[in-house]
Amino acid sequence: MTTLVFGHKSPDTDSTGSPLIWEWFLNHTGIAAKAALLGAPNTEAAFVAKRWGFDLPEIIKDVEDDQSCVIVDTNNPAELPANINNADVLAVIDHHMLAGGLQTKKPINMTIRPLACTATIMHQMMGDHAGHMPEGIKGLMLSCILSDTLAFRSPTTTEMDKDVAEALAKDLKIDIEKYAGEMFEAKSDVSAFSDAELLRMDSKEFDIDGKKFRVSVLETTAPKIVLDRKASLMEAMPKVAKEDKVDEVLLFVVDIIKEEATLLIPNDMVKTVAEKSFDATVEGDSVVLPGVMSRKKQIIPALKV
Repeated sequence: MTTLVFGHKSPDTDSTGSPLIWEWFLNHTGIAAKAALLGAPNTEAAFVAKRWGFDLPEIIKDVEDDQSCVIVDTNNPAELPANINNADVLAVIDHHMLAGGLQTKKPINMTIRPLACTATIMHQMMGDHAGHMPEGIKGLMLSCILSDTLAFRSPTTTEMDKDVAEALAKDLKIDIEKYAGEMFEAKSDVSAFSDAELLRMDSKEFDIDGKKFRVSVLETTAPKIVLDRKASLMEAMPKVAKEDKVDEVLLFVVDIIKEEATLLIPNDMVKTVAEKSFDATVEGDSVVLPGVMSRKKQIIPALKV
């Protein structure tokens, strides 16, 4: 049976590129594998795949009973296919906190390391096989690391992430700042997306103090493009929350250049969350949070209701 490799729903660059990287590695080491996606990737991920010569993997809605699979870039069942606990999960490769709830049919290989990017972990796990990576796979790996670290601006960045990225860039003869700029420009082009699509584009569900939130993060070098749609985005939030069976949608617009986030404040509950979580003073329908760039390290651990 071919092993499916996939990341989380609302796939970003890491959850699009890492399945392709691990597909290559498994096939390279004699295991039939195929990358898949659990949704349409964001504009940066689509740009990266095209730039390095890859077709986007097939989008799947669920997995069959006993389907062999490798999960990457998440371990949270809420971000995975509904039938995941009936699949044959072989391994998890991730860099997020342990969410709990994932059940497997047998002992598995689980690798969760405190690095900024799944692709960095994959580079470590490959060992000498990393030297056999073709140019396209190296390009994907570099792109994943630059995306997840925001070109080393994110507080999640480790020396290992940086060392791997710099070595890959040197090998590929890529100027990191120039290439990262091209990636972020692609990510910032959100004109074709509806408000609901933007709210779900890079989002994850979390339970905080008995409330369920969809926490959405839009990383951009052109925040004005998103913030100019503030009114319609806030108008769309209650419908998205109802459809997705969550209490609230939190939207953080991360300015990659200024290294700050703007949180939209559509109602009193979100205002309370902002004030309790970030010690912020909220006046109006948004609040700027200086230095906040990482959902994993700075947003989720801070959230209070």
